[in-house]
Amino acid sequence: MTTQQITDSAVRGAHEVRVVVGRMRRRLRELADPQDLTPSQTSVLSRLDKQGPASASDLAVAEQVRPQSMAATVAALVERGLVERRPDPRDGRRQLLVLTAQAHDLIAGNRQAREEWLARMLQERCTEDERRTILDAMRLLDGLVQA
Repeated sequence: MTTQQITDSAVRGAHEVRVVVGRMRRRLRELADPQDLTPSQTSVLSRLDKQGPASASDLAVAEQVRPQSMAATVAALVERGLVERRPDPRDGRRQLLVLTAQAHDLIAGNRQAREEWLARMLQERCTEDERRTILDAMRLLDGLVQA
């Protein structure tokens, strides 16, 4: 399909979804209790939470930063008790970075705070029919990204 074949409503829809999702992400990020974490530290915690243990070099590649920068980020997280180093069971020469229980608690608390805020906003500012429409739209959008 060429650009000329895309309908105006599809173009407008794509723009609106991108804009609203961007605003929503920024607003939800503001609600997280960052505990004075830098964006880099938050990103590493998020990556370890979603993808599991990783080496510092693997994280540097994934985050597209120099190994020295990742070493500084990891050192700060270790110092704060949010990440610990463990031997790689497949290669004893390497160390893997693993989230601590404290980090899991921090992440879960932040997630809960964001969801509670969003639930309050949906309750206060939307009717039951509007909430059903939002749920239908989320199902449709999820189908797009699953395709």
